[in-house]
Amino acid sequence: MDEENNKKPSININTFSVLTFIVALASLGFGIYNYYDKNIGITTYSGSDGNAASFVEGSIAEVAAKVSDSVVSITTEVRTQSWNGSSSTSTAAGTGFILTEDGYIMTNKHVVEDAKTVNVTLNDGTTYKNVKVVGLDPLNDSAILKVDNPQNFKPVTLGDSKTVNAGQQVIVIGNALGEYQNSVTAGIISGTGRSLVASDSTGSAYERLSDMLQTDAAINGGNSGGPIINAAGEVIGIATAYASSSQTVGFAIPIASVKGIIRNVIATGEFARAVLNISYLPIDASVAEEYNLSVKAGAYLEDANSVVAGGAGEKAGLKQGDIITKINNVEIGKAGSLTTLIGEYKVGDTVALTVLRDGNETTLKATLQAYKN
Repeated sequence: MDEENNKKPSININTFSVLTFIVALASLGFGIYNYYDKNIGITTYSGSDGNAASFVEGSIAEVAAKVSDSVVSITTEVRTQSWNGSSSTSTAAGTGFILTEDGYIMTNKHVVEDAKTVNVTLNDGTTYKNVKVVGLDPLNDSAILKVDNPQNFKPVTLGDSKTVNAGQQVIVIGNALGEYQNSVTAGIISGTGRSLVASDSTGSAYERLSDMLQTDAAINGGNSGGPIINAAGEVIGIATAYASSSQTVGFAIPIASVKGIIRNVIATGEFARAVLNISYLPIDASVAEEYNLSVKAGAYLEDANSVVAGGAGEKAGLKQGDIITKINNVEIGKAGSLTTLIGEYKVGDTVALTVLRDGNETTLKATLQAYKN
């Protein structure tokens, strides 16, 4: 897997009003209180792990009511061109969720990419037109919008996708089928660390997605960009895709992978993804056996091109043959891939890399750089 140079084909929004990906091929406790983190400008949960919470009778409705005012419906106008050169304008729909009181909103890239105009509608029906697209994620299907002069914006609480477990209960809120605003569905996390190839609704454009959360909570067309929420009311993922054969096989981007981008936008106003400037092979049991590696999880720098000259990884001292096993003492694997774990940090942050080199463990410090196309 290439951390930074894994360029994905552009997803062209079509004339359909449904903007969700369809899976084409698949591979491989309750919080005590919340607080406003001045360093990132968003609300995060503090106390025990919110992913340990469970819904009880009536609590799905309570959590949905708490979060619904933070979920927005997104409509776009897209200009398309036919084979004979004529052009037309079509509309499409998706979902987003509010990050800050001053108007930042998270959604999927494929919801707003190539859009001529973007409009946002709150749960109370208030509509904001010609919303600005701050940036599109070069490595994942995420985007951030900015509403000018927002009124009564209620931010979500961001949870911790690193501790998500298969079997835990979740809900999804979104603009189902592009028609039914703030629809609520419930289910469980079916699995973590899923990889897949997704297409748009015409099947004409594809994107590779990795390290996804799988859920059986129904994700329909129009849910794209909406929040996956745990029983503590925290957002742990972004609804992104569903299997064409079953709407109970859905997929979400783990929220950890975009927290750094959120931090960067709020701190500087600029959309930037922090990276190590390396390529790596994700280690699992089969890769460990094939390469005779001593660990069954981590990031393997397998060849001479793995470490980009002048990049954050090279400056930290990474070399061909290294195996990165932890980021700031969080193990790569169940908690997320290297890319996802790095995604929690913003450009300029320094992280500790636990590295296996020639059978010995060492720690390197890396100052993260901005991804450049």
